[in-house]
Amino acid sequence: METTTTHLIEHELEPHETLLWSGQPHTGIIVRGVDAFLIPFSLLWCGFAVFWTILVTTNGILFFSLFGCFFVLVGLYFVFGRFLWDVAQRRKMCYGITNERIIIVSGLFQKHVKSLTLNTLSEVSVSEKANGQCTILLGPTTGQESLHRSMAWPGVPQGAPKLEAIEEVRRVYHILREAQRT
Repeated sequence: METTTTHLIEHELEPHETLLWSGQPHTGIIVRGVDAFLIPFSLLWCGFAVFWTILVTTNGILFFSLFGCFFVLVGLYFVFGRFLWDVAQRRKMCYGITNERIIIVSGLFQKHVKSLTLNTLSEVSVSEKANGQCTILLGPTTGQESLHRSMAWPGVPQGAPKLEAIEEVRRVYHILREAQRT
C-alpha cells in the first residue's frame, strides 16, 4: 500500500521537489465525537421512517409509501451509509509532504489534487485522541466543519484541509515543521 501511495504522490511532484513523507489515512470505520449525538439520532430517524412507511403502506396510501421510502433511504444513510462513504473516501486518499508543499490526492470517481504551499500555511496543529485517531489540521477549523466531516455527505465541503487519521503523527508533524523552517 505504501508503494502505491508513494507512486501516486511522486506522480504529482515538480522536477525540483523532494518527497519527505507520504502516507494514507486509516481505512477502517472511524467513530468521531459528534457520533455520540448522530448515532442515536440516526437510529430514531430510521426507526420512525420505517414505522411510518409500514403504517401508511398497510393502510393502502401509495403516495405516502413512496414518500416514506425516501426517508427510509436517508435514515439508512444516516445509520450505515455515512460510515461506508467515509471509508471509501479515505481508501482513495493519500498524503505527501515535500520540501515545498503538502499534497493531498483524493476522489472516488475522479482524482482531486490539493496542493498547500508550506510557507503560506496560516495554522498547523495536531489533534491526538485517546483512541489513537491522530490528525494534523492545516488551517483554522470550526465545530460546524467537524459536523460536516462526520456526516460525510457527498459534495459537502469538508472545511480546512487535514492529514486525517495518520500513523506516527508526531514524526509527520516534525517533518512538516522542519520543511516549513527550511
